[in-house]
Amino acid sequence: MRRYDVNFINPFLNAVINVLETMANVKVKPEKPYINKRRTAAGDITGIINISGQCNGVISLTITKDAILTIVNNMLFENYTELNDEIADAVGELTNMIAGQARIQLSEQGQKFQAGTPKVIIGKDKELDHIPGAPILAIPFSVNSGGKVIVEVSFEG
Repeated sequence: MRRYDVNFINPFLNAVINVLETMANVKVKPEKPYINKRRTAAGDITGIINISGQCNGVISLTITKDAILTIVNNMLFENYTELNDEIADAVGELTNMIAGQARIQLSEQGQKFQAGTPKVIIGKDKELDHIPGAPILAIPFSVNSGGKVIVEVSFEG
């Protein structure tokens, strides 16, 4: 499988941009992808989801505190100032929506995947349960209101 070519990356780029614009009225700008060699969360809260099908893998969505507060406050018309259970639930849901939209686009290219249930991890520099030994491709986005959203993917084989 051509894991990290543009045909594979673009569905994730498109999904992040689309979900955040339509669900939270938040604009994001993709930055240069890199390999996460530290294998830890760069953001303050992370949603992580296992996928299977054409190959097995993991997708994570790690977000800085300022970015997720803006996103969730816009989505829910609230005024949260701290990470809490509602924020964690929203991160799980965002992870699900982004993984789902990316899977639809990948399926249109003939790559079929199913997703598990997202798990949410609170805390920066927490170790992520990506595929052991597999490179973790990180696709960062800057958020117009401040902060970062980073989608990361890793696959077996």
